Amino acid sequence: MTTTQVVSEAMLAHLPDPVQRYMRWTDVVGKPWIHTAYVRQEGRFRQGFDKPWMPLKAEQVFTVDPPGLLWNARFWMFGLPLMRACDTYKNGQGHMFGKAAGLFTLFDDRSEKLTTGAQMRYLSEMIWFPIAYLGDNVTWISVDDMSADVSLSDHGRVVGGRMRFDGESRPQSFDTTRYMEVKGEYILTPWFTSNLEYGERDGLNIPVTCHVSWKLSEGELTYGEFNIVEVVYNRPGDVV
Repeated sequence: MTTTQVVSEAMLAHLPDPVQRYMRWTDVVGKPWIHTAYVRQEGRFRQGFDKPWMPLKAEQVFTVDPPGLLWNARFWMFGLPLMRACDTYKNGQGHMFGKAAGLFTLFDDRSEKLTTGAQMRYLSEMIWFPIAYLGDNVTWISVDDMSADVSLSDHGRVVGGRMRFDGESRPQSFDTTRYMEVKGEYILTPWFTSNLEYGERDGLNIPVTCHVSWKLSEGELTYGEFNIVEVVYNRPGDVV
């Protein structure tokens, strides 16, 4: 897509009916094509049922063609910003890096399973720059009047999940399986995102309060709660 390309109603014609209604709800028709998205977040995160919630602030940049993300977050413990994390997905490669107190490396992973999870994360977070759902690398398959399966292809790898919509055509949830790190090993585990509140950011309607959860034998573990404070599309200088 060129810089001046805008989204037309004809671009929605091939989509399943619930996805067409969703895209119209976002108000993308007539809007410029998105090449990058800057997302500023606030929220909290925990590492398990018995772990404390840690407040966080994060900034994230997405690129659409090619798909990429850069997430920088700082976590507060005991009232101090003692941990930071950086997740990236670039050129088909994922990387997760974290440090405590700016001194000790907590994790540094570039494995294939981590990369698959990073690509899955990118797909699930396209709700914040929904024009990307119209890309040639995205495939939609109809399920019923309230849901559709979506997949993203990049660097020979395909990830996908099921999006469900509510009665107002808003994205309600995204369900899939994703690799969960358990004692140094990755285990394929049911994973889902839930959207609780919606709002307008930089001209488009998107979810602005989102939770991420694992479905475990002990129950559902919601480990991340995020509020989308600010979104800027096609901000000059944004790269991953």
